[in-house]
Amino acid sequence: MISRRGLLLLSLMSGAGVLWSAVLIVALAAGARPLGAAVAVGVAAFLTVPGFAGGIVSNRLGFRTQRPLRPWRLASWVPPHVPHWAAMAAGAVLFGFWLAIVLAFASLDGNPAMRDGRYVLEDHDRVIEVNQAVYDRQSGHQQQISLGVLGAFAVGGTFLCAARATDHEHH
Repeated sequence: MISRRGLLLLSLMSGAGVLWSAVLIVALAAGARPLGAAVAVGVAAFLTVPGFAGGIVSNRLGFRTQRPLRPWRLASWVPPHVPHWAAMAAGAVLFGFWLAIVLAFASLDGNPAMRDGRYVLEDHDRVIEVNQAVYDRQSGHQQQISLGVLGAFAVGGTFLCAARATDHEHH
């Protein structure tokens, strides 16, 4: 079992993953590209994955959860000691990441690639030559999708680890 201090650390790491992903998504949406995809997504994964895994494991073992008793009732998904405003805030941030993913997918026109020193978009059997601005924008959309997914997982890690760490009755 993960200690309360360990869960708080994982929750803080995941919270940093939420902020990291959100700031980079906003920068990408504004047309800026502050970091390469490998660094941006790599740091997001480093901050997110441990907290999400720790939150799942600790909640599963600590609360002996299996599935919600009533799928459409918030009390079925949230531990009893967690304030409903916290669950609603987590849900709103999760929705924001979902929206960023959907908008990026809707804006994708193909997979950006380099062929013989030319910028192209590949979509199934179709290859279209584009300029660098279009290529960079499409690469940004791909990065936004990755950051959106990791940001959503970071919200879960933050919430789950914090919920377990603050439960004084079952810890």
